[in-house]
Amino acid sequence: MSKFRRLYELLLESQIVDVEDVHQPMPAKRSWLELAHTPQYVEGVCSRSLDESSIRRIGLPMDETVVRRSLAAVGGTVLAARLALKHGIACNTAGGSHHAFSGHGSGYCVFNDVAVAARVLLDEGQVQRVFVLDLDVHQGDGTAEILTGDPGAFTFSMHCAENFPKAKQMSDRDVALPAGTGDAEYLDILEAELEELLPAFSPDLVIYNAGVDLHRNDRLGKLALSDAGIAARERAVLNFCLRLGVPVACVVGGGYDMDADVIARRHMILHREASLIIEVSETRRGRGPTSETSPTAQDEPSVSS
Repeated sequence: MSKFRRLYELLLESQIVDVEDVHQPMPAKRSWLELAHTPQYVEGVCSRSLDESSIRRIGLPMDETVVRRSLAAVGGTVLAARLALKHGIACNTAGGSHHAFSGHGSGYCVFNDVAVAARVLLDEGQVQRVFVLDLDVHQGDGTAEILTGDPGAFTFSMHCAENFPKAKQMSDRDVALPAGTGDAEYLDILEAELEELLPAFSPDLVIYNAGVDLHRNDRLGKLALSDAGIAARERAVLNFCLRLGVPVACVVGGGYDMDADVIARRHMILHREASLIIEVSETRRGRGPTSETSPTAQDEPSVSS
């Protein structure tokens, strides 16, 4: 849990963002949550009345802190999506809870912030088509289940085949990679998939799950990307979206290590690359970088321990 607060601190310490670049989200409304989750499940979480089996499946204690953090993370992804539509790129310092299904949580995921954000913007008519780009090392099974059959959403998951969850769902497009896949092969496959899928779907918004658990030293990943490979992945995704003129909202996804600082620094690669791309883009336009063009939606500080 402490990686989220540490990421925020590192972004300020490294001057990747200033305090004025940070936007505080409102906690997710129940009406938002119920666009992706059943009312019974939403009530069970918010009232902390889930049964023990459901709590074990999530893997987190269902206390007030976890509930508040989950609501803030969803709010952060909704805010990042709104800011992306306005500015082109926005990054949450949390989010990516892609194992949460419509009727239950799983794998440390309580509410599926990406699915909720997609449904909120579609429901409001802010967008007509949302492309979910999930590059976490684990399949986005909950996101696939929630958005299956939704004509306004396309789900793409590129993940390690030999990893959680054991029973995979069917995304609109799944690419299952063998354990040990490294930088060069990974990037070649990703770029080919982006070239084929994004122009064909022609989305109004991309929501990008930038999990770093595909790092070769991650405790729960089985792929073999380096820091440089992750940075190249972020540049490939962000630049491709910008070339197509598609706004992109980013969430941090998974990353696991005993040292929160190590994981926070891996997550920070996304924000650093986004900031550099924005700076280059603004400089080319002759305006220079502005703080408003690289907003970061921050998880509620008090809920990260």
